[in-house]
Amino acid sequence: MKTKLSDHLRPLALATLLLGGAALAAPALAETPLDRVVAIVDNDVIMQSQFEERLDQVRKTIAQRGAEAPSEEVLRQQVLERLITENLQLQLAERSGIRITDEELNQAMATIAQRNNMSPEQFRAALARDGMDPQEAREQIRREMLISRVRQRRVAERIQISDQEVQNFLASDLGQLQLAEEYRLANILVAVPEAADSATIRRAEELAEQTYRQLQEGADFARLAVTRSASENALEGGDMGWRKAAQLPPPFDTLVRDMNVGDVTRPVRTPPGYILVKVLEKRGDESTVREEVQVRHILVKPTEIRSDSEARQLVERLHERLRAGEDFAGLARNFSEDPGSALNGGDLGWIDPNALVPEFREVMANTASGALSEPFRSPYGWHVLQVMGRRATDASDDVRKQQAVNLLRNRKFDEEVQSWLRQIRDEAFVDIKL
Repeated sequence: MKTKLSDHLRPLALATLLLGGAALAAPALAETPLDRVVAIVDNDVIMQSQFEERLDQVRKTIAQRGAEAPSEEVLRQQVLERLITENLQLQLAERSGIRITDEELNQAMATIAQRNNMSPEQFRAALARDGMDPQEAREQIRREMLISRVRQRRVAERIQISDQEVQNFLASDLGQLQLAEEYRLANILVAVPEAADSATIRRAEELAEQTYRQLQEGADFARLAVTRSASENALEGGDMGWRKAAQLPPPFDTLVRDMNVGDVTRPVRTPPGYILVKVLEKRGDESTVREEVQVRHILVKPTEIRSDSEARQLVERLHERLRAGEDFAGLARNFSEDPGSALNGGDLGWIDPNALVPEFREVMANTASGALSEPFRSPYGWHVLQVMGRRATDASDDVRKQQAVNLLRNRKFDEEVQSWLRQIRDEAFVDIKL
């Protein structure tokens, strides 16, 4: 079912169709002589027209959802507080120099249209049908993007995830569940009536065993599910969708962990009957192999007293000395201006190429193990490098740790946002005139 377009334009607040700001206040004063200030918020104001329009939108949204509205007094307080906190965030974005370019805005609108299976033209027409001015909707999206960006910048820096938190999460039942492998499964149920006698149970068991043998001999699981399964998903070939092992009843929760894609369990007796389960796909258990390169380099930087051309000439001379057989580590210690590696003879150790700037990464990729590169330029200056070796490492543990960090950060983010909003509200000058 498609969501109403206006629902995509309310990610920050209930019926957020207008955010406070001086840019909206001037037109309102010109068109509505009786408009007045309802709140002064630091260096900005919230106008009566903005407040009433937001109230109207909130009332409509509550009515559309069939929810019970709070009292008028409570509703007005909530809406005004929402406008105040949004206004404060927009002011912070402006003071921080945060901008949303037209290109970013166009991309955001195109994404919303795409989620609704519409072209940009159809999207604008649908906005009009919803009673929303396309230009105002565009500005609303810009404001919401500004608020999202200022939250990311101000709140993310307040969140710290310790190594101990990561280890505790990975060891917890919740962590193991959230990071566990997922299985796309299919099943065949050979039903056994509740009051079945022994002969009926035996016939069902024989049919289940016969089905298992046919599957082992190459029979199509989906076809047998359609013709023999009493499960509610029989007509879908028994497809159960994606499940985590912990979401399955015993003994399937342990059986699937040791199964490969294409494997089928032997028939298992359950209260409804005999069940066979097939693993159609698995995800989340893939090992992550990362290429690492051991490389060393010499860096010469242009300075106020050394031109870019002179830096290049120095690297070329060092390159000639290296080709003549001089010790790389010794020249790096004497000439390299990379403080992180010079004392180690220019050695960067085993490093992920993705951690390097593109210019360095490209030259390194095109240099054979043991070979010396030609002099080249990067944003840092002039280099010559030598590839010492290459290896593939299993980075699965690192990937799991990063997934845990992301989950913990997301969990803390929402809590930290509320704390941050209370802080900026307490620190702001707010004079309510309502």
